[in-house]
Amino acid sequence: MSRGRTHGRRSQQRGAALFVVMIMLIVMAWFAVSTLRLSSQSQQIVDNSQTRQQATAAAQRAIETTISSNLFATDPAAVAATPIVSDVDGDNVPDFTAMLTPTPKCFRLHTVKTAELDISDAKDRKCLQSSTAGGTILIDRPNVPVPAGDSMCANTDWHIAARVQDARSGSAVTVSQGIAIRVAQVDAANFCK
Repeated sequence: MSRGRTHGRRSQQRGAALFVVMIMLIVMAWFAVSTLRLSSQSQQIVDNSQTRQQATAAAQRAIETTISSNLFATDPAAVAATPIVSDVDGDNVPDFTAMLTPTPKCFRLHTVKTAELDISDAKDRKCLQSSTAGGTILIDRPNVPVPAGDSMCANTDWHIAARVQDARSGSAVTVSQGIAIRVAQVDAANFCK
């Protein structure tokens, strides 16, 4: 009789061990699936962050390209109407396209006075050129005081915004920036109203 009882206990223990092992396998499988899910979510977060940074860089590049254009001071709307593409991975296929929207707007104008200019600086000397004298500098001696009055330049303040829409990821980024730029007084008067 004692042998039958021992055999019954062993089979109960084997059943309990099998049950415990099954529970442990289910728990381990749950941890594995959770780890894979968290890893996938983390990778998606990193990808989204990288795409956002690249789109922001493309928008900033569009702003820099626009304000660096020689035509910006004379026709900002035409320069801003041209889409600016960026290839971030170097495969010669545009990854992002930036548009300047709304059109850049000049919101402040300050005519530069001749007394504010430094004749020894080539950039300032351009503001002293005469349009009627064939582009010659009115005052070309560094130690001679500059007469008071308006120069031919104006300092302007602009608001520029670039928007990048990424069709692949569906993300959209807008970068707004204020810039100050010196332009010819005639051009400033046309666009700063």
